[in-house]
Amino acid sequence: MAGMPDPSEDRPPEVDCVVVGGGPAGMVLGLLLARAGVRVTVLEKHADFLRDFRGDTVHPSTLRLLDEVGLAGAFLALPHQQVTRIGVTTDDGTYVLADFGRLRGRYRFLALVPQWDLLDLLADAARGLPHFSLRMGAEAVGLLRVGGEVRGVRYRTADGEHALRARLTVAADGRHSLLRADAGLRLREFGAPMDVLWFRLPRVPGVAAPAFGGAGRVARGRLLVLIDRGSYWQTAFLVPKGGAAALRDAGLDSFRSGLVELLPGMAPALGVLRSWDDVRVLSVRVDRLRRWHLPGLLVIGDAAHAMSPIGGVGINLAVQDAAAAARLLAGPLRRRRVTPRRLARVRRRRLLPTVVTQQLQRQVQRRFLARVLAGEDVGTPRVLRVLQRHPVLQGLPARLIGIGLLPEHAPPGPAVRPAG
Repeated sequence: MAGMPDPSEDRPPEVDCVVVGGGPAGMVLGLLLARAGVRVTVLEKHADFLRDFRGDTVHPSTLRLLDEVGLAGAFLALPHQQVTRIGVTTDDGTYVLADFGRLRGRYRFLALVPQWDLLDLLADAARGLPHFSLRMGAEAVGLLRVGGEVRGVRYRTADGEHALRARLTVAADGRHSLLRADAGLRLREFGAPMDVLWFRLPRVPGVAAPAFGGAGRVARGRLLVLIDRGSYWQTAFLVPKGGAAALRDAGLDSFRSGLVELLPGMAPALGVLRSWDDVRVLSVRVDRLRRWHLPGLLVIGDAAHAMSPIGGVGINLAVQDAAAAARLLAGPLRRRRVTPRRLARVRRRRLLPTVVTQQLQRQVQRRFLARVLAGEDVGTPRVLRVLQRHPVLQGLPARLIGIGLLPEHAPPGPAVRPAG
């Protein structure tokens, strides 16, 4: 049974660290630990990384981390779009929210790339390291425990259930983390006033594109975000929490008509929405764990703190968690002395940027998004007008979004290269 002790589990560990979850946090942690000489195995429940409508905004902080391990060139060779400014269009006009060109350093843009391409790149590079292994199609089903300590994980593949013993188990299995639930770690939930409908819209010849690669449009109680993906727009339509069902009840024609009001001239593109199967619903939540560890277990990324999609910072905060964990734990793992006190240092290191980012997101949700979705005429927020009058200030939100409060660095190790 998942999570139950077994005398056979009190044996030497097979690996130093097992990471559950092959998303950005899990793959970056696996790569950095293996690069630092730690025996690590990553378990990913799917057979591949090809899943649509996942976060795919790679920020300057993550680009710098890729540069530190030798992968920035390979990453930038992937098909991608570079966004130097993001803005908001209201009934009063278009306003610049953040200008990444004002940042210091080489990477002064957001890179939009399919997440599966990023994960394939990380996996290819990690496979070239002698201490790394990746098991696809391996779904965690529970923790291994001995004497009150976590000693690894049970997982299921096509040929049955298995166990992997490890000195440290890292739960990087997302906002619906099974391992977090099995460990009994408690969440502090803050709620969110909205959900997001994700869908694709093709470009329409002759119709002007939004002013920025990433742009929000606010009008008549509706809010929509367009993300430039080259041949199409990845589109996010915000609705009140639980409001997706009411839209379905009103019918797809009504939904398309509402979109035309926000996207004048793009009616032909909306024809691709032939059924509700073309629209995915993301249930937005904002929460974080009160405690990120147990003896032998660490939780990072979305499993430790689910972020609002505001700013697209979720992936990059998760990657920063992974970098901090690798830097703080690589040495103890090599010395086979990973204490609870050492695990607690990861949370202490990452708590401030997590709390501040969530607080800012909650303020935007409460003071602006909730009112827009309730149909209030909120006008243009004063902060947008100030940023427009004083463009130099546009570097401040660019710093918060692109770099964050506490950017992390990779632990020492050799440069890596993707296979081929």
